[in-house]
Amino acid sequence: MDRHSTGRRGEHLAEQFLLEQGYRIVTRNFRLGRHGEIDLIAYDGAALVFIEVKYRRTATYGTPEDAITAAKRRQLRRIAEGFLAITALEAREYRFDVIAIEEGADGSIAIRHWRNAFW
Repeated sequence: MDRHSTGRRGEHLAEQFLLEQGYRIVTRNFRLGRHGEIDLIAYDGAALVFIEVKYRRTATYGTPEDAITAAKRRQLRRIAEGFLAITALEAREYRFDVIAIEEGADGSIAIRHWRNAFW
């Protein structure tokens, strides 16, 4: 499975997980020009949630959470600010969540949801 397919699989698993938790998906793969993209944007009750999904099939490059660097957090904040500026969505409260997904050699899936993962 190539990187793109792996990423899409992780995003699909994360979306299904969030829907089961009662989240309402607003958009997927929101791109803000050269700044990059946010994997999922959803409502959790009244809170608008910007969600980064990290999926790993092997521990070679560390845990999924290891990929959320300070630079990645800055990038996600910039994209979220852009999203809020160009949409008319109500967002009195918003936060950043991380969904970390690991697939075991046996095909088992472990999902960790980090609410308010960073600011």
